[in-house]
Amino acid sequence: MHDEKFMRAALREAARGVGHTSPNPAVGAVIVRGGRIVARGFHRRAGAPHAEIEALGELKNPAMARGATLCVTLEPCSTHGRTPPCVDAIIRAGFARVVIGTLDPNPAHAGRGVGLLRAAGLAVTAGVLESACRELNAGFNQWIVTGRPLVIAKAGLSLDGRLTRPPGEGQWLTSAAARADAMRLRAQVDAILIGAQTLRADNPRLTVRGVPGALQPWRIIVTRSGDLPAKSHVFTDAHRDRTLVFRGKSLRAVLHELGRREVTSVLIEGGGRVLGDAFDRRFVDRVHFYLAPLLCGGPVPAIGGRGVGSTKEAPHLRNPRYEKIGSALRLTAEVEYPDLK
Repeated sequence: MHDEKFMRAALREAARGVGHTSPNPAVGAVIVRGGRIVARGFHRRAGAPHAEIEALGELKNPAMARGATLCVTLEPCSTHGRTPPCVDAIIRAGFARVVIGTLDPNPAHAGRGVGLLRAAGLAVTAGVLESACRELNAGFNQWIVTGRPLVIAKAGLSLDGRLTRPPGEGQWLTSAAARADAMRLRAQVDAILIGAQTLRADNPRLTVRGVPGALQPWRIIVTRSGDLPAKSHVFTDAHRDRTLVFRGKSLRAVLHELGRREVTSVLIEGGGRVLGDAFDRRFVDRVHFYLAPLLCGGPVPAIGGRGVGSTKEAPHLRNPRYEKIGSALRLTAEVEYPDLK
């Protein structure tokens, strides 16, 4: 129980780095001595000291680490990347015990840090609040294993599954509270992707607003013709250097290229054709839908594409979670595709 208590504190530290560390994971650590936390740390950005080193730097006296316990959300690194391996610093500091949330998802590194710590005589407990620690870095975990970013389908839609209001009634379906919540989601991803038709129809900014300290994600435009309005916000505003256009490329090729650029998570915001293509090709890993209490009708479905031939072929939403945000109902879930063999 004490391990879980202190791991929750480490998770709170890790959450402070979400949206700032890519392509590194967000990690938090606390140092425990005599049943209380004496230092805290989190990974602030790629290239900066890791959470364990930040926590060590917070100690009033380095000798306080001797015989203490280090709780960290992710297995300490055992190789030299942008920074030296953390396991070396942990061993030198003289910790008696290390409590780890989840192992390194990289198959080439998983368990190596644990092995080195145990070989040096430290007691190691792994898997404390493992699900929560793994969920914290869902995008990184997928990208480091597959090379493809985590794909989240996000939409504000009416109860009958439409993306837009009738003509002349404005572009927003959801409330200001739901839009503010969506901004917080934008602040956690590396890229936002839309199709050319959404750019022409809505001229969206695709920026993060109202989230202090948030970094601007890449803005990805996919187009067949390349005929895009040159005066669009994404080409003329202060973040225009964060806009990438992919012309005549399949969604698979776009995601592959984004992964190569160290983009670990992509938010697809529309329109219906792009979302439909993403579901048809089984690229969507999660959904983040805001359901407005409206019935719009009309020809613009939230998810287009060719669809499925039978309900047996339909993707299922796993672990769905519902929360009322303003007047909208937010649905978040993981997407599971049936095995059609």
